Amino acid sequence: MPECIECGDYTKFNGGLCYTCYKSENSTEVDVLEPEAEEESGLSKKDRNYRYNMIKGRIGETLIQELFLSLNYNVFRYGMENTIPGIMDLLKGVDSDVSKAIRRMPDFVIQNPEDKEVYFIEVKFRASGEFKLKDLPKNYPYKNAYIILVSKRHIKCITVVELKDGKEITEKSKNYLGNRKEFALDKNVIKEFCDFAVQFFQGV
Repeated sequence: MPECIECGDYTKFNGGLCYTCYKSENSTEVDVLEPEAEEESGLSKKDRNYRYNMIKGRIGETLIQELFLSLNYNVFRYGMENTIPGIMDLLKGVDSDVSKAIRRMPDFVIQNPEDKEVYFIEVKFRASGEFKLKDLPKNYPYKNAYIILVSKRHIKCITVVELKDGKEITEKSKNYLGNRKEFALDKNVIKEFCDFAVQFFQGV
């Protein structure tokens, strides 16, 4: 399946954008700068929207990082963007096997403090609260990764294996992060971080 040249997600168009990135580039909702401010800043609409989406992603990642840290997990940032700062900017619009491989790297490696097991974690934000197999890049290599979805109301989790088995995250599905037995997380702590997500993303 073709992949979005911005985020690596599924798209119907070879060398094009997925629906989310296309909508972002053509949305007026994220025009947070006045026309005069836009001229002074030197940021194009496309660049401003790209930064806006990056910030949303970073907020989601930070929420999950702090959630696991608060529960005494060992949390390590993973991925080339953490090893080589700024590389994602360099790869913006680049459609190659190497750039795709870098974009697909999970966000974190976490270690359970009890049994010392380690897990790949990929964090996604979706205002819709949905994540399906088509949202996963084609030939995603991290088959043992966990996808944690942050939305305006919930924090849910699904594995790559479960996605390939036909399961998915929807607004009404019950695959909450707190139900993952392998993590044994405190549901009250997760609820507090869900409240944070509501505060941060209520206007998105």
